Amino acid sequence: MAIVKKGSAQWSGGIKDGKGTISTESGALNAQPYGFAIRFEGVKGSNPEELIAASHASCFTMALSLVLEKAGFKADNMDTVAAVTLDKDGEGFAVTKSELTLKASIPGISEDEFQKAAADAKANCPISKLLNAEITLNASLV
Repeated sequence: MAIVKKGSAQWSGGIKDGKGTISTESGALNAQPYGFAIRFEGVKGSNPEELIAASHASCFTMALSLVLEKAGFKADNMDTVAAVTLDKDGEGFAVTKSELTLKASIPGISEDEFQKAAADAKANCPISKLLNAEITLNASLV
């Protein structure tokens, strides 16, 4: 059974003077503005890289919850940040890295069990599988 989720983008104008909006099927994003200044000059708004980062962080954390549950553990709390790197690549750009940083409180788990579970989730979350970039993980129990 395939699950299909949709996101959409609208754009008008050139690369620097143009403006666009990003929306999601669920309505979580509805005509959220994006553009060159937002993406490259620090102007407030959304951009593709932060959306990828949020997707990767949430997917990894859910995958880890599954791995932990299968091993008999349940997290009290897991906070994950994904830092996605956009680098110059020839004439254009490429997403070259997603660095996951996890801080977790999981009763009864050993450091070794925790690291194995986190590595399993990193390797097997669907967004990790999608990205053609280096993916790193810094996981710590708190």
